[in-house]
Amino acid sequence: MAKPTAVIKFKAKLSRPATPKGAAWTFLVLPVVASAKLPTRSMVTVEGSFEDQPFQATLEPDGHGSHWLKIDKALREAAGVAAGDSVALEIAPVEKEPEPKVPVDLRKALASNADAKATWADITPVARRDWIHWITSGKKAETRGKRIATACDKLACGKRHACCFDRSGMYSKGSMGAPEAAE
Repeated sequence: MAKPTAVIKFKAKLSRPATPKGAAWTFLVLPVVASAKLPTRSMVTVEGSFEDQPFQATLEPDGHGSHWLKIDKALREAAGVAAGDSVALEIAPVEKEPEPKVPVDLRKALASNADAKATWADITPVARRDWIHWITSGKKAETRGKRIATACDKLACGKRHACCFDRSGMYSKGSMGAPEAAE
């Protein structure tokens, strides 16, 4: 993979998701050439400007070797753009990945397992984000519960990374990939 440049500049079309109907947010898919300048095909946090509005966000893999970005209503309105517009971005990977938000059910499970909690505290924010993404990507509550139990067991044994987890979304689609655009 290419080394990241200081600033990656590109334009992309802003789209509204097909579901949920009436969503207030929009999204864009990075051009492949811009995405290739990022340090990874998986999630990566960037900072920069969206139509001259400063922002920081975590790009998601699109499952095709590129990334997509969710644009919330506040940023879209501050930039004065709408779905269908071509927008200009300047981004660069952050120097230090931010701490992910730990879901309540996982936080409770970790609190009740000292060994798992110790490993959790010792891994990187990216590794924690991968565990969280693997756990939350299950569609059923039953699957999520099983994944939390499995994660705690593996963390308690010193396992630092979610095994067999396709961070790029290219090989195991799961819930990864850009949303379908509304027409």
